[in-house]
Order: sequence, then C-alpha cells, then structure tokens
Amino acid sequence: MIKNIIFDFGDIFINLDKPAIFKHMALFGFTELTPELDILAKDYEMGLMSSDSYVTALNEIFPQADKERIVSAWNSIILDFPEHRLDFIEKLKKQNTYRLFLLSNTNDLHITYVKETMGLDRYNRFKNCFEKFYLSHEIHMRKPNADIYKYVLAQNGLRPTETLFIDDTKENTDSASLLGIKVWNLSVGQEDITELTKRI
Repeated sequence: MIKNIIFDFGDIFINLDKPAIFKHMALFGFTELTPELDILAKDYEMGLMSSDSYVTALNEIFPQADKERIVSAWNSIILDFPEHRLDFIEKLKKQNTYRLFLLSNTNDLHITYVKETMGLDRYNRFKNCFEKFYLSHEIHMRKPNADIYKYVLAQNGLRPTETLFIDDTKENTDSASLLGIKVWNLSVGQEDITELTKRI
C-alpha cells in the first residue's frame, strides 16, 4: 500500500523545453555536450559551485557570449506551470492521504527563474504542499545516484515498498526501483501527473 509519494519537479509539474538550452547555446558556438560541460553542469546541479563560478566557467568556454546571454540561454529550458497541476497537488495535500515530498535535480539559477516566472505566491503555494522540498543543489546530491534516494528514505523514515517515486527520466526511476521503491516513469506529452489516482 502506498503511503508516501516523491515527485520530480520539471516536466511533472512545470513544463520544460529541454532542447532549448542547446539551441540557444548553439548561437555562441555550442556543438555538443562534451565531458567537460557535463561535469560542470552536474557539479553546479549539486551545488558544488556558485552560479557566478558556473557562468564564468561557461563564459571562458564560450567567450563570444556575455554572461547575460549565457544565463538567458541556461534559463530557456523553463516554461510554464499549468494551474491545473497546482490545483491538483493542493487538493492532494488537503486530502492528507499520503505524505508528499519533492525531489528535483535543479540549480540556483533555475529555481530563481522559476520563482520569477511563477511568482512567489504561486511558488510558495506549491512548496507548501510538500512535507519536504529537496533540491539537488541544496543537499549536494543528484538523481540517479542511489545516495539521494537513500537520504530521503532515511530522513523521513520511509519504507521503499510504501513509497511511490514519479519522474520523467527513466534512468532516475530505474535507480529508485533498484532500492525497492515503487516508480512511475511518466511519459511527457502522453501522461499527466493529474492522472495519479489511476496509478495507485
């Protein structure tokens, strides 16, 4: 029986345009995700470097782009947060049937931009729906590494078999599943988080 639900954020609640970053960065010389860029992004996502250090590092790789253009390209992934999803999670919270958690791979620039685009009132309404709101850059861990799931389970006394984890990235749900956590690898564009009751 499911008692706990752990939600991803991007493409579960807020819509993302994942290719947008690469399209925008192509304008100033980006051609492929090199190992160097991948390591930089993951370190930043785990909060191992500041936003300023990250943007400076990208600026050194792409000197033809100023820092403002780099930040704009980086934030282009963030789209809208549909009201029907906010209504859904608020209703689920009020029902008090499940313990609700958020677990997101994100970074300071993106969360700052999300707050700006959503507005602080809507952002706080969303955040207040969860018992804990885990962001990778704040806890210095990221999905799909097993340690992040073990951390959330241990911190909150959750049993894997009583816990459902919802994420649109199969690598993340596969990793959680290996720990005995029930998973829903949500198919973006074909499924919506508001269909949750059909999955439990």
